[in-house]
Amino acid sequence: MKKHDLEQVHAGNARLREFTRQERESGVHPYIAALRSRPKDRPADGRKLSEYTRIERGYET
Repeated sequence: MKKHDLEQVHAGNARLREFTRQERESGVHPYIAALRSRPKDRPADGRKLSEYTRIERGYET
């Protein structure tokens, strides 16, 4: 006899939950570690953005 559709979905949810638990407990994903290790000495773009918006509004000085 074939399983009911609701039972099959329930089994899939358990597999997904177990997979995500294992991934979460395994540690930090390598891509996330690479992003966190990027150099912090990059120039801040906030000042450039404020200058461009000031010029765009028509304020020259």
